[in-house]
Amino acid sequence: MTNADQTMSRTRRMPSMSVLGPILALAALIVVGAIMNPNFLNPENITNVLARSAFIGIIAVGMTFVITAGGLDLSVGSMAAFIAGLMILVMNAALPTMGVGVPIILLGMAVALVAGLLAGMLNGYLITALGIEAFIVTLGSMGIYRSLVTWLADGGTLSLDFGLRTFYRPVYFDGLFGISWPIIVFFVVVILGEIVMSRTVYGRHCAATGSNEDVARYSNVDVNRTRMISYAALGVLVGVATIMYVPRLGSASASTGVLWELEAIAAVIIGGTVLKGGFGRVWGTVIGVLILSLIGNILNLTDFVSPYLNGAIQGVIIILAVILQRERKSAT
Repeated sequence: MTNADQTMSRTRRMPSMSVLGPILALAALIVVGAIMNPNFLNPENITNVLARSAFIGIIAVGMTFVITAGGLDLSVGSMAAFIAGLMILVMNAALPTMGVGVPIILLGMAVALVAGLLAGMLNGYLITALGIEAFIVTLGSMGIYRSLVTWLADGGTLSLDFGLRTFYRPVYFDGLFGISWPIIVFFVVVILGEIVMSRTVYGRHCAATGSNEDVARYSNVDVNRTRMISYAALGVLVGVATIMYVPRLGSASASTGVLWELEAIAAVIIGGTVLKGGFGRVWGTVIGVLILSLIGNILNLTDFVSPYLNGAIQGVIIILAVILQRERKSAT
């Protein structure tokens, strides 16, 4: 067994409470929500919660790989806003030539995926090739993307043409067998992400890179390539989330995607992925997404705490989750 394999083996032997904790927290939230509001378990409410959490969930799956590989991305929310704005501008510009139909929707989707890929690769390049700290790079790109979408919208809002918006709406509101497309896409992304993380060489390389970069290099792991792929994949998933988000409102502005990076990171950490890297699990991230979504939904359905404090609650949860991780590490 190589040094990298030994490192990955140690990081995967996590205490049982790190597995049971998020599950118990999710179950407790469901019980509390049902007690506090009888409408909490209505199928319409549950479907709405899942659909609205799908955007963050898709991004959080990509964030799981980035954090597992020892990275971080603070730009995903502003990146989504910029991609949404760019997507709307291109679709509106192409409307006189292409008309309302499937081709122009496919064009918008292609723009979102390519823009997300390039944005993710740019972050990855600055971090891996130039050796700049991930925090600095993504903090800077967060401000850049937010400013760009504000500039594109001239300080206002970018809106899809009304006919395009009407044609595009089913991508968010329709689905199969009563399950909306965002939920279906989220489900597919989770399955693929879990397979890659737990069953492939790349998943093992992410864990090795995040656990001990020097040991990973000695074990012939291409650390820079591993991290570059993680950032590129995250960028693509931001594009996927934006594709599902734009038909919901048909617009983009400087306020689009605000706090999405906080929610994505919180979901990853709550789900048991180690903030400093070396260990990650996609299924845990899903539980983290559901926990955050249910907290927000309970706040909206009850008057127990103002829903405006949702961001503060998420921040507290991140801090507590990291503290618990440090205590578990010191106990092992």
